[in-house]
Parts: sequence; C-alpha cells; structure tokens
Amino acid sequence: MIRSMTGFARVELRQGPISLRWELRSVNHRYLDASLRLPDSLRPHEADLRGAFVGHVGRGKLDASLHLSTDAADASSLQLNLEVARQVIKAGESVAAELQQAAPIDPLTVLRWPGVLEAEEPETEALLPIVRKALDQAIGELCDARAREGEKIFVMLESRCTEILQLVTEVRARLPEVLVHIRARLLDRIEALDLTPDPERLEQEIALLAQKMDVSEELDRLEAHVAEVRTTLAQAEPVGRRLDFLMQELNREANTLASKSADKETTRQSVDLKVIIEQMREQVQNVE
Repeated sequence: MIRSMTGFARVELRQGPISLRWELRSVNHRYLDASLRLPDSLRPHEADLRGAFVGHVGRGKLDASLHLSTDAADASSLQLNLEVARQVIKAGESVAAELQQAAPIDPLTVLRWPGVLEAEEPETEALLPIVRKALDQAIGELCDARAREGEKIFVMLESRCTEILQLVTEVRARLPEVLVHIRARLLDRIEALDLTPDPERLEQEIALLAQKMDVSEELDRLEAHVAEVRTTLAQAEPVGRRLDFLMQELNREANTLASKSADKETTRQSVDLKVIIEQMREQVQNVE
C-alpha cells in the first residue's frame, strides 16, 4: 500500500519534573530532507536521533521539533541567579529614586523577572532514553498518518485507472466507425472535385490514410501502462518516482491519440484522458 509524504504527529511524555514534546511535520519533497530542532544540551546527539528515521521515512521534507520544560512547582529543579537578581534590584532602586513615595521592591517580583530563577538543566544521559522513546512513538504515529493519507490517494488512483480503461474501450469500439467516416469524407471530396478516381488507387489511399490515423498501438500502450500503475500501487516499497514516470508515459500516449484523432468524439475522449492523467499526476507528486 502506498504512503503519502504529508503527515503530522505529536507525542508528549513526562519523567519526574521533566516534560517533553515531539512534533513532526512532513510534506512532499524529491528526497528525504530531515530538519531537527533540539535543545542545546541534546545537540551532540543529533546524528543518533536523526538515525531514528532511517527505514521508516523514505522521502519528504521533515521538520522535527523537541520541546523540553521543567515543572516550575519543583523547587529542587530551580536555581537562583544572584547576579541577575542584583542587577534587577539595582535597576529598581534607580527607578525608585526618581519617583516620589515609591513602593519598596517586592522580592517575589524580582524572582519573577526572566533569568532570576532558572530551571536546572536535566542530565542529558539520563534524559536521552525517554527522548528516543518519545521520538520512536512520534515516528510511528507519523507513519500511520502518512499511510492513512496514502489509502485515500490509492482509492483515487485506482478509480482514475478504471476511468482510463473505460475511455480506451470506448475509443477502440469506435475505430471501425471512424474508418467508415474517413472513407466517406474522402469520397465526398473526390465527388466535389468531379473526378473519376482509379478504384485500386482509391483503396490504396484510403488504406494509407487509415493506417496514418490508426490509434490501436496507443490504446494498447495505455492499457499496458494502466496495468503497470496497478502493479506498482500494490508494491510495499516507496513507488512515488516510478508512478511519476508512468504518468509521463500515460500523458505521452494521450497526446499522440489527440494528434491522430480523426473525429470530434475521439478528440473529446483524448482530452478527457489528459484531464484524468493530470489529476493522477497531481496526487502522485505526494506519494512517497
């Protein structure tokens, strides 16, 4: 079953006073382009964390963000930055000196100032296992989301394959009728010119014209390409690039069919084919 390159996943885990959240987003891309946003303390482990995607995500532009936070209610995880506190107090005293009847500086207000109380950085080695566990879970959810989207694309592509084969059947059924119309038009032109053609030469010209406008090979190739699309859709590995190539082949045959068209109905059907193939191509761009 095919998978889409579009997906989203969010996983939150908690260990003691530490809360972490992974957010993964992926969109279509020619190759795998993974971008990780990590806290500074985990930067040395970026290569190991990036390796978690190998074997799970084949293609797509992937953004992975890790958010860490410490429970503010856990006093043991907080550190007082006295230097910042002194600077805040000094600045407050300078402002108070400029005011009349200034209220005394409230210690709790100083503590709420950014940088005065800092959460203690958790030990990286102790935190790494839960970070990896949450990442593996997020990758699993992302793959599930991409698979669900892929199922929708599969249904759409399968439906369009059926529509292509229906149009091919209609065009093939009309080939004898088209040949009769070609013969009739040629005879009408000869009659309009008041000519008496050689019957043998006339049949040769009709045969050559019919051969020139024959689209049987194009119809055969369209059927073959549709069969290959369906075979490709059933494969387990990423098939986006192969499907993209098959869309080009389908479009080429539809263009040739249009150029050889000998009547309005065949022209209309070739345009319908090109519309269907373009709809398929747009969806294939998002297949892994």
